[in-house]
Amino acid sequence: MRLLLVLLLTATLARAEGERTGVFDYYVLSLSWSPNWCALEGDARNSPQCDPAEDFGWVLHGLWPQYHRGWPSYCPTVERNPSRRETEAMADIMGTSGLAWYQWKKHGVCSGLSPSAYYALAREAYGRVQRPPVFRKLKDPVTLPAKLVEEAFLKANPGLEPDMITITCKAGRIQEARVCLSRELSPVPCGRDVVRDCTLKNALLDPLR
Repeated sequence: MRLLLVLLLTATLARAEGERTGVFDYYVLSLSWSPNWCALEGDARNSPQCDPAEDFGWVLHGLWPQYHRGWPSYCPTVERNPSRRETEAMADIMGTSGLAWYQWKKHGVCSGLSPSAYYALAREAYGRVQRPPVFRKLKDPVTLPAKLVEEAFLKANPGLEPDMITITCKAGRIQEARVCLSRELSPVPCGRDVVRDCTLKNALLDPLR
């Protein structure tokens, strides 16, 4: 009986350690349409991201290590946690320093990189994907097929193919554009669990504030 308990405890501890850091197949660059996030969540939180003076459009939600099927998260790491200065420096593209901290804690630790290197890579990935300028020209809320958002990204990024990007929706609104990138940040096909396009034909897109 005692041996059985020891074996069960050992197995439980092994599972609790999570996946190995640095072991993954590709990245998912997740871009969130800030006005929609603010309408659904940010306004209720009084998030500084939703201040009209900030003028946020597509913000960096995260850069996520990904397997071809599934993804690692909360990996054990020997790297130190990011400093407040490092997380605050990401707020210009992520909206808030709190999101930068959370993304490190959940996803960055699985990259095998230090916080500074992970944030630098995330910033480079964000810069490589062109955000379609047409969305910044909106003056009023519009409803549109989610497919049009994907097509706008494909037009703005000639290196992208339809199987390298997916658009997600939440509560009837455009939520995110997710682009699949290699470790070197070149566009690659997404895994089956990532390519789940929103099929709404009347998804709401709020304009910039």
